[in-house]
Amino acid sequence: MPRLLILSSDPDAYYKLIRSAALPELEFVTDPSECDMVFGEPRLIREVMPNLSKAKWIQSMFAGVEVLMDPSFRRDYTLTNARGVFGELMSEYVFGYILAHEKKIFERRLAQIARKYDRFESGVLRGKTLGLLGVGSIGSHLAGTAKHFGMTVHGFTQSSETNKDVDVYYHGDEILKFAAGLDYLVCVLPRTKATDQIVDANLLDALPSHAVLLNVGRGNAVDESALEAALKNGTIAGAILDVTAKEPLPEDHPFWTTPNLLLTFHTSAISYPIDITRLFIENYSLYIEGRPLKYQVDFEKGY
Repeated sequence: MPRLLILSSDPDAYYKLIRSAALPELEFVTDPSECDMVFGEPRLIREVMPNLSKAKWIQSMFAGVEVLMDPSFRRDYTLTNARGVFGELMSEYVFGYILAHEKKIFERRLAQIARKYDRFESGVLRGKTLGLLGVGSIGSHLAGTAKHFGMTVHGFTQSSETNKDVDVYYHGDEILKFAAGLDYLVCVLPRTKATDQIVDANLLDALPSHAVLLNVGRGNAVDESALEAALKNGTIAGAILDVTAKEPLPEDHPFWTTPNLLLTFHTSAISYPIDITRLFIENYSLYIEGRPLKYQVDFEKGY
């Protein structure tokens, strides 16, 4: 009988959802050394990894699993992460801020506070270009939402060109060509060595001065010193960062006072138990049937 260990800051919510699904042949355990499978938060899994000698499958509750990539950890098991559930949430977040920028919502609020009847013109999304730095499941959802607004979509990926909502793809050394002409650049990359500070001074310089950067991937992707300088110098018009290199952001970090920068503290797409449990249930059915699991992580790539 498969034995499951749940590792979460809110385990009761997951126990309740899984029990209500009445999954066949499933037993719950609390001892890491006794489980066949783990369903949990990566940092909590990392803490007990030395004791997970029998685990054959680990399902992460989050998309990011970099804390489990330690080369000293065993890799003779299947690791799956949370994918396919964050696209809608990310689209709401990204386009919420894009629309706030176009419709000058923050400026109008300031005008109200100043009691200034200012009817400055709003922008529109139709005809503007959205650049996706990474076109995985989240990027693909963003591309579809952009099309709803009549935008052109450019995508930068390693090689794949599978999403039909992306009008133009760029690869490899074409990244500066990709950046030219973008109105919005959205970074949705995982944390890997290849993505480290990919948004550097050269990329920021290649963007039009009216462009806005949004990072909803991982904080390592942005050269923070270069971004601070670009915003202070007017190289780009603004940035919305849901993630930063260090979290929580240190109190002395310059981003707290950098002009035209909004921070949202890693809240763009929360892992809701009902969504994440649905992934586990789907994969559990495949697991007991001996079929390949969905959303497997490549240990070499780190995602």
